[in-house]
Order: sequence, then C-alpha cells, then structure tokens
Amino acid sequence: MEALVGIMLACAFSAAMLRNAVFHSAALSTAGTVFCGVFVQAVPFLALGVVVSGLIAAFVSPERLARWVPRRPALAVLTAGIGGAALPGCECGSVPVARRLFGDGGATGAAALTFMLAAPAINPVVLVATAVAFPGAPMMVLARMGASLLTAVVMGWAWARWGRPEWITRRLPPSAEAIQSRWAVFAEAARHDFLQAASYLVLGAAAAATLHVLVPPWVFAHLAGDVVLGITVMGALAVVLALCSEADAFVAASMTMVPLLPRLVFLVVGPAVDVKLFAMQAGMFGRAFAVRFAPITFLVATASASVIGFFLLGGAR
Repeated sequence: MEALVGIMLACAFSAAMLRNAVFHSAALSTAGTVFCGVFVQAVPFLALGVVVSGLIAAFVSPERLARWVPRRPALAVLTAGIGGAALPGCECGSVPVARRLFGDGGATGAAALTFMLAAPAINPVVLVATAVAFPGAPMMVLARMGASLLTAVVMGWAWARWGRPEWITRRLPPSAEAIQSRWAVFAEAARHDFLQAASYLVLGAAAAATLHVLVPPWVFAHLAGDVVLGITVMGALAVVLALCSEADAFVAASMTMVPLLPRLVFLVVGPAVDVKLFAMQAGMFGRAFAVRFAPITFLVATASASVIGFFLLGGAR
C-alpha cells in the first residue's frame, strides 16, 4: 500500500510532464488507450467475480460444495462446463471465483478450472455479443460455444488425470469459521481477492498495452492467404491483446481481411489464456500452476477452435 501511494503521489506531482509526453507520442497514446480499455472493461466484471467469490467463502463450505459436485471427475467437469453459462462475466472475474471453488483439488478442483474457462466464453452476454458482431455468420456463435466448451472440458479432465495439488503455491486466507459474522468473512474474502487479482490485472493490462504497439498493421495483410499462419498469428494476438470476452467479438469482426476460422481461434483462445490471465492465475494459484496450465490451454484452445471451425465454418470468410 505504501508503494502504491508513493507511485500515485509521484504521478500526481509529475502530471503535466507525463501528459505532454503522452500527447506528443503516438505509441504512448495508443498504449495508454489500450491499457485503459482493458482495465476499465475488466474491472466491473472483476468486481462481480470477487463478490461471488466472497459469497462462496462466507456461505459455501468446502464440505457443502463437495456434496454439490458429482463424485466422478468426468461428470463433475462436464457439469461445471455447462454450468459456466450461468454466470455473466468475463475471464477476470472467473479467476477468483475458480480459486475459491478449487478447494483442495480432486473432482472439485477439476470442476473449478473447467468453470474458470467456460464461464467467460459461453455465458449469454458473450454469445449475444458474438451474434451481434457477426450478423452474417450465425454459425460463428455455435462454433465459439462448442470450441470453448470443448476446451474447458478437456482441460478439466486433464487436471483430474495429471494435475498435482503441490502446483498450487498461493494459499487463500484461512476460512474464518471462528469469526461470528458471515458478512465479515465475505468482506475480508472479497477485499483479499480483489486486491490480489486487480494488482495482477494492472500488470497484465500494462503488458497488453506494451505489446499492442509492437504489432505492426501490415501483419494482417499476410494472414488472409495462409490459414495455418492466420490461426497461429490470431491465437498469439489474442494472448497479447488481452481483450475482455464481452468486447473481443467486435474486435474480431472488424478484422474483415482475415478468414472466419482464424478469427474463431482468436475468440476461443482469448478468454482461455492471455497475458493478464496468466498474471492473475500466477497471483491466485501460483507460478508453478500458471506456467503449466497456460501453454497447454493455448494448445487445446487452438486445436479445439480449428477442428470445430473446420466443420462448422468451412471455407467461409
């Protein structure tokens, strides 16, 4: 907190110099716009997510959650994937919720990770936004939903089979069963999760802004003629741009020079793994988890979008 206050005071005292530097630099102006766009879009959904995670900490005990989740990991993962459609929010809000649901791992942990990947990609808000952004390609909605759900379920099953609890090195504050008031538990859990997730959201948004200005516009001109190159670049672009899942469909729709299949990869990879999500997962779960989970999620999301898109979109542009 002291470091944050010191940085804010330094920025306040040097506001005029910083403003002039930004106004006279196109790169800094673009970076500032991207940073504010990512952060402002994500914060409301992050707030929604930490409210849900606080309510889970206060009112849903691990024992009760274990009774709700099917005992068989395969069924638990499938249930969580379908249930992800019930929470309108973006990926920033789903990370703290998943951390609260994770518990000690096992079937509950696999279901929590499945929910974390499914909720921001197949909820009604995102699907409606995708339908509005692609009015001439109605199959894009079905392709996005199918590929995102497949990604979430595969990753959940993978964790149930090969995941290790020792990879989770970040611990949540003790569940305050000893505290009389459940609302005190809710307030403390929400405060902890918001500060933890928001601090890494700032780092992720800053990384997205920095990388955004390094991608030259002419790159898109080379994507239309090579589908494999388009898939690779659009997947990588989704990682570095770190867009909110409620807004990424409109960005993808504006890339009319790129075929639909690479744009589908962009929409499926983005809510599953990007620079801000990697930073937030490292902060909430631990670096050992993030460095294993993110690369595999990227490969699974890319493969799922490519397969589903090939059958549902074909050669459509």
